[in-house]
Amino acid sequence: MSEPSLPKTYDSASVEQRWYKKWEESGYFAPSGDASAPSYCIMIPPPNVTGSLHMGHAFQDTIMDALIRFHRMKGDNTLWQTGTDHAGIATQMVVERQLEREGKSRHDLGRDAFIERIWKWRNTSGGTIVNQLRRLGASCDWSREAFTMDEHLSTAVREVFVKLHEEGLIYRGKRLVNWDPVLHTAVSDLEVLSEEEQGHFWHMRYPLADGSGHLIVATTRPETMLGDTAVAVHPDDERYQKLIGQMVKLPLTDREIPIIADDYVDPEFGTGCVKITPAHDFNDYEVGKRHDLEIINVLTIDAKMNEVCPEAYRDLDRYDARKKIVADLEQQGLMEKIEPHTMMVPRGDRSKTVIEPFLTDQWFVKAETLAEEAIRVVEDGRIRFVPENWSKTYFEWMRNIQDWCISRQIWWGHRIPAWYGPDGTPFVAHSEAEAMQAATEHYGKEVTLNQDEDVLDTWFSSALWPFSTLGWPEQTNELQQHYPTNVLVTGFDIIFFWVARMIMMGTKFTDMVPFHTVYIHGLILDGEGNKMSKSKGNVLDPLDLIDGIELEPLVKKRTQDMMQAHLAEKVAKATRKEFPNGIPAFGTDALRFTMASLATQGRDIKFSLGRIEGYRNFCNKLWNATRFVLMNVEDHDLTTQSIKPENGFAERWIRSQLQRVITQVGNAIDEYRLNDAANSIYQFLWGSYCDWYLELVKTTLYDENATAEKQLAARLTLVDVLDTSLRLLHPLMPYITEELWQKVAPLTGDKGPSIMLANWPTVDEALIDETADKEMNWVMDFVTAVRNIRGEMGIPPGKRLKTIVQGETVAINRLRDHNDFIVNLARLSEWEEAGTTEPEGSATAVIDQMTLFIPLKGLVDLDAEAVRLEKSLKKLDNELGRVIKKLANPNFVSRAKPEVVEKERNKEHELKEKQNGLTEALTRIQALRG
Repeated sequence: MSEPSLPKTYDSASVEQRWYKKWEESGYFAPSGDASAPSYCIMIPPPNVTGSLHMGHAFQDTIMDALIRFHRMKGDNTLWQTGTDHAGIATQMVVERQLEREGKSRHDLGRDAFIERIWKWRNTSGGTIVNQLRRLGASCDWSREAFTMDEHLSTAVREVFVKLHEEGLIYRGKRLVNWDPVLHTAVSDLEVLSEEEQGHFWHMRYPLADGSGHLIVATTRPETMLGDTAVAVHPDDERYQKLIGQMVKLPLTDREIPIIADDYVDPEFGTGCVKITPAHDFNDYEVGKRHDLEIINVLTIDAKMNEVCPEAYRDLDRYDARKKIVADLEQQGLMEKIEPHTMMVPRGDRSKTVIEPFLTDQWFVKAETLAEEAIRVVEDGRIRFVPENWSKTYFEWMRNIQDWCISRQIWWGHRIPAWYGPDGTPFVAHSEAEAMQAATEHYGKEVTLNQDEDVLDTWFSSALWPFSTLGWPEQTNELQQHYPTNVLVTGFDIIFFWVARMIMMGTKFTDMVPFHTVYIHGLILDGEGNKMSKSKGNVLDPLDLIDGIELEPLVKKRTQDMMQAHLAEKVAKATRKEFPNGIPAFGTDALRFTMASLATQGRDIKFSLGRIEGYRNFCNKLWNATRFVLMNVEDHDLTTQSIKPENGFAERWIRSQLQRVITQVGNAIDEYRLNDAANSIYQFLWGSYCDWYLELVKTTLYDENATAEKQLAARLTLVDVLDTSLRLLHPLMPYITEELWQKVAPLTGDKGPSIMLANWPTVDEALIDETADKEMNWVMDFVTAVRNIRGEMGIPPGKRLKTIVQGETVAINRLRDHNDFIVNLARLSEWEEAGTTEPEGSATAVIDQMTLFIPLKGLVDLDAEAVRLEKSLKKLDNELGRVIKKLANPNFVSRAKPEVVEKERNKEHELKEKQNGLTEALTRIQALRG
């Protein structure tokens, strides 16, 4: 037995850097190009070019990479298409902030120079997240990396826009949109964050035009009353039925507006009267359309009061106007009351300003028409959601879909391919030359054209991602081979914004679904079940978990850019308490395996350092196990053996177990149950292989009387099982499996260049051995029973024990058959059969068809052990009492966060289990004391 060729410790950093470089340079990430092999393609949800890696990316990309590596090993023609999104507003803001620091604005540069500046930033600083993805081991085909502003993707964008416009499915019109008054652009619902804030309800009196009284209406935005064009009541509300059709005087203006009836009004809420402002509220806009009401916009693009307003309010900021309007209503006796009110306030996720519903000219897609086929393909099963319940969410959105506002009033992005003639006639075309040709035919002469200033919503180009990245509108080989793609892995929050739109565009322009399966994963939460956020100070950076980070740099990282000093201090304090020594380096494989083990379908997952630490230990366990194998095998040539020896009991058992694990892992990955795949291979490697088989095999390898054939069978099994296990583990832990496989595979005669390209293991039904499985279960029960008695009685692990047994003949024969294994694993000095009476002063255990007795005389001081157990039990009783008292307090249960209460309940359960164990041990000791 010689020193193995593997170092004593696993250095994850050097292994990861070396192997990723080798994989990428060797072109292993590219499709095989084998047209006869099944295609397996995944489209990466393109991260924003401005972004950096977060835990959600790490989770999502672990899932995708595991699927790709699994199918690559199965021989499929795999493509993981990668790339980044140009992230219109986010990217423009990054560069605008740079200009601000230089004392400039984008208007100082002009549009062309500003866009050139963005491209420069993108080419020098926009690849951060791409390199971070590499750190995760992502085996994307980087040679095909796409960017949504690339020329061939831009060609696809123009083609889709033109065709939809030709079919009347894209139009320009005046509609209500989410308006950001700081960025001066429409924004999507996904770019609006609504959070609870404290505000007010202002109850205002609107006098009836005939002077007979007034109606009371309530609002959270008094400044919008200047744009009111009706007061609505419910048609069945008896209080107001006689007033329907009459007029009220709109306070502070010289206008009168009608009282209308509409089912939208809740007669039970407030007074049952609702002011209708179609230009500044989405619900009011729909009411206005139903009743053909005038739409009066009272705001500018800066959210100031415009020229339509009475002169006293013009040019005032919306909040200054609010104060003046409230004061004027109070002065005129028209303010009934003001109440505090908690409400959801919509703010732009970039500018943080309050978003206004705003009436502007925008470009829209008639989504309802496109949604019909997109609904049908999910209904008939051409696309399935995993978990299936997310299809209900999809249908709910799609069956109530509204037209999609696709224009944005910014400069960075795909510019609207529309040009306007002198009289404002639009010409939608693939290029300016094509638009000029159409305009010349229209006017009968050449004219000057001006392109639309707006750009397209980022989600428009993202909706084309599955086919535009494969070369569409050209019918490329890649499109033919890899479209439709197989699975889309994404979060639930963009089912409508991205998933649904890809389905609509894919079915429209390719007559095929863009993917067959949509796998929706949960959110990564902290260990307490809280959403990770910078303000809470509970955000974990995946790279910090991989590389490690010292305490002070971690504190600085978590508190930088925090404007509120008290919040920064709170986060710093919490960080120092949670990570007094910083975060140790766990390595990529431990992080990936943690993510996989938590990937329960559709559920949000709690991430804790304890779990990743456990899987770093798993890496070390696997490393040391491989060293043991190499130590016992490297000096022996296993590849030239002409006849394979007959396997012994232990070899038959571990090979049988392996066949079951091959099935479990393969089925679990196929069914998107990565947590089950991780658990199966973990339990097999740590438990069956390392804890049991490696101990069993020592009996054979270190026995001078063992035959050469027996030892050869053991060595072959050691290597074969490890080789297969590494291949099963590779999709989840790519780095350590590659490093170890390079040492192990040659011992089997496999001279392949990489485990990535090795064959996925297949089941050999002939190796499933029910008899060996049953026999080994009995052996493990016997050994475990002895080990449990050691632990309960405090007997040192190395102390050899005499065991007396009583049992049926079949059990005694089993003990004889497996004597060497059992004596070595249980650390027995000897065993003998008992007479008709049970031995006194013995610890007892019962297994299948046998009772074990271990005489304790001379091994355990029963009196001292009883005292120790009583002290432990008393301490535990006190701790359990405190937890029970806390849970019995109704104030704690009702006021504490649900996850805190749940944590205490789990603690109560754990303490009760410990209490039961100690009580049982004490009872046994007392019984032995007589």
